[in-house]
Amino acid sequence: MKGGDEEVATPAGPPQPLDWKFSKVFGERIAGEEIQEVDIISAIEFDKTGDHLATGDRGGRVVLFERTDAKDHGLSRRDLERTDYPISRHPEFRYKTEFQSHEPEFDYLKSLEIEEKINKIRWCQTANSALFLLSTNDKTIKFWKVQEKKIKKISKIIADPSKAVGNGNVASSSNSNSPKPFPTNGVSPDRSCNHLGNDISFPPGGLPSLCLPVVTSQETNLVARCRRVYGHAHDYHINSISNNSDGETFISADDLRINLWNLEISNQSFNIVDLKPANMEDLTEVITSAEFHPAHCNMLAYSSSKGSIRLIDLRQSALCDSHAKLFEESEAPGSRSFFTEIIASISDIKFAKDGRYILSRDYMTLKLWDINMDSGPVATFQVHEYLRPKLCDLYENDSIFDKFECCLSGDGLRVATGSYSNLFRVFGCAPESTEATTLEATKNPMRRQVQTPSRPSRSLNSITRVVRQAETLGVDANGNSLDFTTKLLHLAWHPTENLIACVAANSLYMYYA
Repeated sequence: MKGGDEEVATPAGPPQPLDWKFSKVFGERIAGEEIQEVDIISAIEFDKTGDHLATGDRGGRVVLFERTDAKDHGLSRRDLERTDYPISRHPEFRYKTEFQSHEPEFDYLKSLEIEEKINKIRWCQTANSALFLLSTNDKTIKFWKVQEKKIKKISKIIADPSKAVGNGNVASSSNSNSPKPFPTNGVSPDRSCNHLGNDISFPPGGLPSLCLPVVTSQETNLVARCRRVYGHAHDYHINSISNNSDGETFISADDLRINLWNLEISNQSFNIVDLKPANMEDLTEVITSAEFHPAHCNMLAYSSSKGSIRLIDLRQSALCDSHAKLFEESEAPGSRSFFTEIIASISDIKFAKDGRYILSRDYMTLKLWDINMDSGPVATFQVHEYLRPKLCDLYENDSIFDKFECCLSGDGLRVATGSYSNLFRVFGCAPESTEATTLEATKNPMRRQVQTPSRPSRSLNSITRVVRQAETLGVDANGNSLDFTTKLLHLAWHPTENLIACVAANSLYMYYA
């Protein structure tokens, strides 16, 4: 109590777990339908506003979706403030357009086929109502502009002079039964002409029968145009592209190098990280992911196959072989095995919206790092610990090399990543939060929440239709084996709303809370 009247406010507890619901699905697979390889989605990304979503597939196509609920409501901000009831509408999206971004190519110097599969998509700053984005396959990055263009339609040219009007427009229909032929100068052959010269002739009374084409309607179509192509800069497969906050530059990363590009210059780039040793036999790690800091244009982070994350400062030197900070977790004594380095490899990293935290995904866990604390992760989330006894089988069928992506919510309170059997997991990362939810990418996720007491390490012993305590045996809730062929690798969190878009083969699912 303060002065006998005021109460001291008690600190609020962790946020309540979210109740996820199905929103929409695009490209839903029909039972028994065979999935074409080219239709499998391989990249997904929201733009900064959350009004647009882009996906790329193995066929080299980019598909754009746009948000519709904000436009359909039709109320101004002032009207919304005056309403005495809350407007509870979750984000809704619809198909906008698609275009062919990449085609299959062949490198004749290396006798190597370059597939058209889209590895990454990144949105750029919009300008004049046009959308800009970067897309890349293994070797070539392209800069696309998508804009509405007015398509003009020309009316049928009519021969009847009585239908002509004073401004030169003509009607779009004619009462004459049979069209009459006209010479190129528009003069009717049944009229006498006064010849003023060898090249010019006029009928008596002028040219009432001269017919001009007239635009009768205009339709708007979305047109995608490739503005620039950034190629011939990577010897190895590109695994990451990331826009800089300055709006002028971006990076591209392959296994051994990171290049810095200017969006306006496509014929040159600057190599800022080079891990290639003089002797390739001395190679110990490769770059797996790279991303610019969301606010500081001089900082970027990249992850490696050894499970470490390096934060570099472009102001230190032109070639950033030395890092400003190194984030890695020390290995527990006696825990090393044949699979230790394989499962430690980081497949994806993401900065939080404020740039304070970095989220990383390795094969078994999600880890949250504070860029001001390099002693270890501030939280570790066990994604599918039940697979640890099966690592040998996963190595035999190459599943252990699957690259799962991760994402953070716009408010930074939750993180999400995918798993097998088309499952994805959502964890609460706020202090004292025990939120750990498992959802299945179907129309009926059938989620159920069980709290997990341990922090900072958490394991998913909760269930949404599939996972429960029996997961240590590698079986689902129905006693069936988990399906390692159906994997949810790609997902994205809306930047301002609690909406997750995730990919299951050729289908795009959306869930809101």
